[in-house]
Amino acid sequence: MSDLVATAGKLAPVALVFGAGVVFARRKIIGADASKAFSEFAFLFAIPCYLVGSLYSSDLGRLFDPRAIAAYLVTALLGMVAVGFWARRMIGVDARGVALRIMAGVQVNTTYFAIPVFVLLFGDVAPIFPIILLQVCVLTVVVIAVMELGARDDVSAESTRRPVLRGVLAALATPIVVACYLGIGANAARVPVPRWLLDTLSFAGNAAAPVALFALGLHLGGTGLRLRGALRDEYALIAFKCLAFPLLALLICHYLFGIHGTWLTYLVLIAAMPAPQNLFIFAQRYDTDVDLAASVVAKTSLLALLLLPVWMLVTR
Repeated sequence: MSDLVATAGKLAPVALVFGAGVVFARRKIIGADASKAFSEFAFLFAIPCYLVGSLYSSDLGRLFDPRAIAAYLVTALLGMVAVGFWARRMIGVDARGVALRIMAGVQVNTTYFAIPVFVLLFGDVAPIFPIILLQVCVLTVVVIAVMELGARDDVSAESTRRPVLRGVLAALATPIVVACYLGIGANAARVPVPRWLLDTLSFAGNAAAPVALFALGLHLGGTGLRLRGALRDEYALIAFKCLAFPLLALLICHYLFGIHGTWLTYLVLIAAMPAPQNLFIFAQRYDTDVDLAASVVAKTSLLALLLLPVWMLVTR
């Protein structure tokens, strides 16, 4: 019990800043619509600054651990197959509905949740970098392709290919991914970076964690939680994201790939992060299960925060 309390204490700053956002929005001290400005500051500036400096200073050999990356990739692929089969055969949704549920069940909120949590718990977000690339370069590309194809069943292949390509290029050109490219490229090429510039990036990047968490709290405080009238597959999807998927990561990483120690903790915690915030953006853009997406993002964010101390203890 004392270990659980001590572990939960490490997450106290996360709960405090996140909770402050919720309270500020609920009491209308700061309007929930202001969360967009805080989010854009974190997404477009603070987090990229942190990533460039952090990745430039990282040990690439430790960062790109082939066994750890392979273990998470296998976990993600199995999760995609499981959610896709369940959504298609058991729920009977169309291709876009399947893609959205796969995104909700397998992808994680790296930008607004995982990065701040890792900064506060470990002082390092480098282990998240391979997962960011995996999500953007593989999982998100698959979701975009399915969404576009599902929305354009009646048009030619050529007209379908263009929006898919635009979506893929847009995903690869997001500020966080570009920051990862810059940091890793400068590190690999041993580009000399002056100390004052690294200190400047660190100073700006230190704002990323509290601002991102506060923005997420504002957003959830404004939208609220819908406990009644949930869609039939909503809680099954939430349970898979917060319980089954990190448990699958634990079993595959530990027993199949023999991963122990800090990397096991990193991978399981990453899998235990909530559904990505851009799930709601995709749902709106393609007019697919918008209410489901909003509810899953909100509820997995709160449930993940409560379960993180448990997953930390389990992976010790």
